[in-house]
Amino acid sequence: MPTVALLVNPAAGRRRAAVAAAALLDRLRARGAEVRVAAGESASDSARLAERLVAERPDALVTVGGDGLVHLALQALVGTDVPLGVVGAGTGNDIARELGLPRAPDAAARAVLAGHTRRIDTAAAAGRHYLSVLACGFDSRVNERVNGFRVRTGRLDYVAGVLAELGSFTPLHYTLDVDGRRLEAEGMLVAVGNTRCYGGGMRVCPDARPDDGLLDVVLVRRVGRARFLRLFPRVFTGSHTGLPEVTVLRGRRVAVAVDGAVDVVAHADGERLAAPPLVCEAVPGSVRVLAAGPGR
Repeated sequence: MPTVALLVNPAAGRRRAAVAAAALLDRLRARGAEVRVAAGESASDSARLAERLVAERPDALVTVGGDGLVHLALQALVGTDVPLGVVGAGTGNDIARELGLPRAPDAAARAVLAGHTRRIDTAAAAGRHYLSVLACGFDSRVNERVNGFRVRTGRLDYVAGVLAELGSFTPLHYTLDVDGRRLEAEGMLVAVGNTRCYGGGMRVCPDARPDDGLLDVVLVRRVGRARFLRLFPRVFTGSHTGLPEVTVLRGRRVAVAVDGAVDVVAHADGERLAAPPLVCEAVPGSVRVLAAGPGR
């Protein structure tokens, strides 16, 4: 009998996660699985529950919620053989968009019990691991704003945050070191991606792959506000990387520093991480994830 642990954030997605978890639980038990359900009351509580569930060595740990819940579970899973399943039921769902299981309960249950897995990379920074993108600059300032919104709607939150932040943001002086290649530039933002998206489907690192042992680095150089607003929509398709104001690098180790006393805190998987300077390193094959079909 397979054992499945469900880690749920019942408040995620305007409580859609609670409904999704209940439906998935019914389907898994109907198919003979032994299911343990844990729902945290806070981020620290969810982190504690994730550690406890992983220590019990289930056949899979499945998160039902948003990217923040996946991020918390990831810290307990890296370095173990317990596979991670992701059912996106939050607002952004960027990790689920890249790595997730089907959202329909029947299809999700079948995928979990089929047990197809593959190993993917994580990125390590400031003592934590992340799966999607680290944001440092204008984008992390927007993330700070969005996390303070009382009502969350998804991608439109990020657009609203961009418009609100743009009026007060001052470009930063970055120093980047990517596998020994040094770059200094005035810029709007630096994104270090293990996967492609943040902000509810914005393809900021459109060529990033979570299984190539590398991190994609996107630097948006200093531009005027009007120009930034014109180029901003291109991030939804990933076509911004062809613009002259955008520099793309790739490497295993990425150091990011910002000159001066600036109020910037990097975010990863949408969660507050640390202020620069910081170092991001690719950690190849460090986590197993459940796949919708046969793994590699």
